[in-house]
Amino acid sequence: MEEKIEKLRDNEIMELKIKRTIEKIRPYIQRDGGDVEFARFEDGIVYVRMHGACVGCSVLDSTLKDGIEALILDEVEGVREVRLDTPDFDPYASLF
Repeated sequence: MEEKIEKLRDNEIMELKIKRTIEKIRPYIQRDGGDVEFARFEDGIVYVRMHGACVGCSVLDSTLKDGIEALILDEVEGVREVRLDTPDFDPYASLF
């Protein structure tokens, strides 16, 4: 039981660190009309959702890997990768 509680606390701490790091890069993404949102953290992988101008943007992969992932990997120990979370992806959502 105590192991489960400890694991839960560790996961909550990781998520908090990840969210804080994402908040550092959000203003730069928002400046270009987009946004980034933390979705979840599983098995060392951070999943994010991109919004606004990021949807369908030709440099999304670069923003995700060279910007968001690079910063998170640098600041949060235990993260292996950042991926785009797209379960309900609607390419037209930002048009309405």
